[in-house]
Amino acid sequence: MRFVERLLLENQAWASEIKHRDPNMFDRLSAGQSPEVLWIGCSDSRVPAEQLCNTSPGEMFIHRNVANRVCPNETGFMSVLEYAVAVLKVRHIIVCGHHRCGGIKAAMTDENTGLSHLDHHLDGIRNVRRRHADELAEITDDAERLDRLVAFNVADQIRTLSELPLIQAHWSRHQLPTIHGMVYALETGRLREIQRWNGEGCERVQACAV
Repeated sequence: MRFVERLLLENQAWASEIKHRDPNMFDRLSAGQSPEVLWIGCSDSRVPAEQLCNTSPGEMFIHRNVANRVCPNETGFMSVLEYAVAVLKVRHIIVCGHHRCGGIKAAMTDENTGLSHLDHHLDGIRNVRRRHADELAEITDDAERLDRLVAFNVADQIRTLSELPLIQAHWSRHQLPTIHGMVYALETGRLREIQRWNGEGCERVQACAV
């Protein structure tokens, strides 16, 4: 059986199972959405937001790109953020990185990947690496160093997010949304929160993280 054919069959099985378990769910979803969370995650196929958070359709508004970057100069990213904050009025924004991230690994050096769009996308992460070069150099284990840059990158992205005029304006009126920086461990399946931002500033959730 071809892969796409299997996907279609799996979809039919999933829809039937949902209909049996919750007969009204698709009617509710057809009526609209009111997610609590905007999730900004990595495109990596091993990090599916809904599954790892055990949420149902309609609970999370999701944007994914390589290495979970906040991209103020990209219309696609900003349209998602604007809609989530101004229209859906999400109460939380989660920026989630993950261990063994290929995008972060590519940004560990200044060597071009040969993919022009990807290299441009990774420039900001390479700048994060340079700012933390001394601390990263002290880590002898390659995997640990990579995961440390993952955490630094998450912290940098939520800081960038907190400085956007759109977020600042909503904080001045509502003190929402709260911004959470998280890291997902592929090796355990566990999420951990490392930083949290709101209208009053930054809270370091785990002192050992960043």
